[in-house]
Amino acid sequence: MTPTSDKTPKQLLHLVLGGELIDINGTEFRDLEKVEIVGVYPSYAAAYAAWRAKAQQTVDNALMRYFIVHLHRLLDPETDTTRRSG
Repeated sequence: MTPTSDKTPKQLLHLVLGGELIDINGTEFRDLEKVEIVGVYPSYAAAYAAWRAKAQQTVDNALMRYFIVHLHRLLDPETDTTRRSG
């Protein structure tokens, strides 16, 4: 495994996935076998671009939702900048 150099930005993986929800106000998918894994991206900006493209393709279906999952927060909780210590 090659360590990240000082000049290479830290890889912050993001997963984009989506599918039809049971309820418009929820996050539970109607059919897990039909959940689409759009892809894994090295930055939030790249994931957001993919999320936006998929969301725009399904704008006519109110129950269709796509999400960005911050994989880097699951893999390395220290990268979660929203947490405060102390």
